[in-house]
Amino acid sequence: MGTLTLRSVTKSFGTLQVLHGVSLDVADGEFIALVGPSGCGKSTLLRMIAGLERVTSGDILLDGQIINEVAPKDRDVAMVFQSYALYPHMTVAENMGFALRMAGVPRAEAREQINRAAEILGLGPLMQRKPRELSGGQMQRVAMGRAIVRDPAIFLFDEPLSNLDSALRTRVRGEIQALHARLKTTTVFVTHDQVEAMTLADRMVVMRDGNVEQIGTPLELFDRPQTPFVAGFIGSPAMNLLTGTPEPGGLRLASGQLLDLPTGTWPSRLTGEVTLGIRPPKLHRTDRGWPFAVTIVEPMGEETHVGGSIAGHEATLTIHGRDFPKPGDVLAVQPDPSALHLFANGQRIEMPHHERP
Repeated sequence: MGTLTLRSVTKSFGTLQVLHGVSLDVADGEFIALVGPSGCGKSTLLRMIAGLERVTSGDILLDGQIINEVAPKDRDVAMVFQSYALYPHMTVAENMGFALRMAGVPRAEAREQINRAAEILGLGPLMQRKPRELSGGQMQRVAMGRAIVRDPAIFLFDEPLSNLDSALRTRVRGEIQALHARLKTTTVFVTHDQVEAMTLADRMVVMRDGNVEQIGTPLELFDRPQTPFVAGFIGSPAMNLLTGTPEPGGLRLASGQLLDLPTGTWPSRLTGEVTLGIRPPKLHRTDRGWPFAVTIVEPMGEETHVGGSIAGHEATLTIHGRDFPKPGDVLAVQPDPSALHLFANGQRIEMPHHERP
């Protein structure tokens, strides 16, 4: 088993509180990604699960048992670090077997476990090499192998792909995905890269300033972000967010400009300031519409990302084909009315006219 439970976990460094009552239930075999910007507390939370940081208040439970005071070596978890943390004077085989040797595992049993991990990760030809003779991707696989040989209840990954180039990151991401499918070990994966999180995780935990903003599957977070922060963080390019006051004819911006929208867009009796969200592919060029001032054009192959502003609000438009605008152009755009997201007082409000964005 490998169930993990966090109950109102907090962490303070002196007077600075960096985690504010985080609660989470992770099922046996589940792959959870902790995502958020730098400084949001995700790596600190992972280190607390590993026992490398003490819990200030709250509880961490592994298979129903509180492990707050359990030493790191006695927790049934294995951590893969961003920096690989391989011993430079040891071979690949020795690095992978070090924890087993320290635990007093018989030599024959340890060799069997090391060979099994090497086979899973394709490390057989590299077993006698030293870390200096390995590429970044190979070192990361050795670090993963060192975790596998321990056969832990939980794998903990702390931004393991951030030191790799783009092509290698994609390859190792696939290896992690295949590894989880094969071993089905409960996994907690920390990353600031939403693409990594969305392609790997069963569920994502979006964090901000030491708080959990939303927990859900990748598609739940993409389709139904519960806060403007999640809406802007999940998705690439980021969702366009326009703030103003709803009127029968549209959204009145602070500048006084009215962005027209179909009658019936707003829920009844909606008052005060709101934030309207539109994903870039759902904003379309039209003959007449909202003025979109182009500042940057980024051809990406199949699609082009056009950066600019709508009445002073930063915005992005995604277009297909080769009819590129130029910086300085002013386009007319309109959103897909069935794909609007609405937020008031920092929380999602369901639109009255559609079921899915």
